[in-house]
Amino acid sequence: MKELEYPFDSEYILKKKKSIKKALLESGGKFLDKKIAILGGSTTNDIKLILELFLLNYGIRPEFYESEYNQYWQDAMFPNEELMQFQPDIIYIHTTNRNISSYPSLSDDMDTVEGKLQGEYERFEQMWNRIFDVYRCPVIQNNFEYPGYRLMGNMEASDYHGRINFITRLNQRFYEYAQKHENFYINDINYISACYGLDRWQDDFYWHMYKYAMAVPAIPELAFNIARIIKSVYGKNKKALVLDLDNTLWGGVVGDDGVENLAIGQEVPMGQVYTEFQEYIKAHKDIGVLLNVNSKNEYENAIAGLNHPDGVLKPDDFIVIKANWDNKDKNIVDMANELNIMPDSMVFVDDNPAERTIVETSVPGVAVPPMESPEKYIRMLDRSGFFEVTSLSADDAKRNEMYKENVKRAQLMSSYDNYEDYLKSLEMTGTIKAFEPVYMARIAQLTNKSNQFNLTTKRLSQADIEAMAADSSYITLYGKLEDKFGDNGVVSVVIGKIEGNVLHIELWLMSCRVLKRDMEYAMMDTFVARALERNITTIKGYYYPTAKNGMVKNFYAQMGFEKTKEDNDGNTVWTYDIDSSYNKKNNVIKVVE
Repeated sequence: MKELEYPFDSEYILKKKKSIKKALLESGGKFLDKKIAILGGSTTNDIKLILELFLLNYGIRPEFYESEYNQYWQDAMFPNEELMQFQPDIIYIHTTNRNISSYPSLSDDMDTVEGKLQGEYERFEQMWNRIFDVYRCPVIQNNFEYPGYRLMGNMEASDYHGRINFITRLNQRFYEYAQKHENFYINDINYISACYGLDRWQDDFYWHMYKYAMAVPAIPELAFNIARIIKSVYGKNKKALVLDLDNTLWGGVVGDDGVENLAIGQEVPMGQVYTEFQEYIKAHKDIGVLLNVNSKNEYENAIAGLNHPDGVLKPDDFIVIKANWDNKDKNIVDMANELNIMPDSMVFVDDNPAERTIVETSVPGVAVPPMESPEKYIRMLDRSGFFEVTSLSADDAKRNEMYKENVKRAQLMSSYDNYEDYLKSLEMTGTIKAFEPVYMARIAQLTNKSNQFNLTTKRLSQADIEAMAADSSYITLYGKLEDKFGDNGVVSVVIGKIEGNVLHIELWLMSCRVLKRDMEYAMMDTFVARALERNITTIKGYYYPTAKNGMVKNFYAQMGFEKTKEDNDGNTVWTYDIDSSYNKKNNVIKVVE
């Protein structure tokens, strides 16, 4: 919904929240249901209501538990039957500088201040550790915003007595905890309050009247920031940037002005603006965002512009370059097919409002931010939160290279008449093993990002993954795939729950990067072998249709399962009886177990 995309009108959202919620629920889309506990150090009711809107807009339907006013620590630390029965998927701790209980005073010596700092931190650390032990779910924790006044003026930042100094050091302790603990996320209210403006953010009227720790008009900014974290945890991030060239990555029109006259580089002010934007875009490769070009241009002119000596982005930084005179909406659909991702995984960046409107109306789901002024391009993309990072795996930094290697594989495939000969020529090696700690983050990533080859679309946090790996009633497998072009990383996950002599497949997915390379057969062979080791005689498979996973509708039939049940919604149950005479299905991948 456009009203909930950055830049949004906070006043409108607060005023129309009921009608917005109704429209979102009646939109006809399928939602991912998640339970979110809000443990608040101040009033949180409107935060909950607005957060719900942003999550619904991301396709997540939340159910909330909300602590009583300022009972966040008690709810977390003491036995809480209601919260236990609620079984939260995520716990959000909404604390602010109002919840710091012991600030330094000017009469304190350095040791006393250090003791107060340690005491404040330990109170939170104990709470986080207990949540992880008892509830085993991800935690989102606010850091602390700066106070609304400075008793010592500028010295508040440098003197150990100063509240700004104290908060800065306390925040750093929070960050160090986050660095050491997965599934722990900082909601950076220190940053968003600074962007909003501290004087407006800390309007004391709302505290004294309603015990809101920030101004009510600022709540949508806060809720949007929390929603960005949650949608990232559950795989709702975008995956790719699709970039125009002329007046988007550089100033000017390369076909008309010539490469030598483009505004890029340090010589002119606007050139500096576009250089900074290119640097920002290029940095997205390091977090796994796929970079692509969609430009109305002669291909040769586009490549010449990208090879500008002062340009930061070069042709090799992009996976797909569509520089032609086709409609841009068509190019985006074609590009999505080439990348094996859905169009709604893309963000289209173009300075031309007419082109943006065509794409937005013709290709549902593509994000189309309003790129109105080059000086604000970075802010627009950055504040939109399309690529919010909650975990980084080794595969993320290599993702662009992995997709480029897929292009080479496609070129090789075109030279073969026999597909099996092509697969054998790839010289593939698959590593298929039970879940291992080193890959837990990547496995959790896959469970939340894979949509097309995903039979049940069950979404799991890293805590869920770790719990299953440690539970002897589960059989878990991950699959890595390498070939002569490179390492694809972890690309497939299978999870089965044992009940007697029956193994129920709770999750089977595979990255779109390795479709049609027989990795599914290799995974099936190893899965059956593990089942036989546990005296399993029957495997039950489940397929739950979504708008995106139609490609695996008949997957179990291809694996030799028999369909035993189907309901009116197309949900199906499949049965596979196994014994020691099982014939392996994989003939092209060398498997290391």
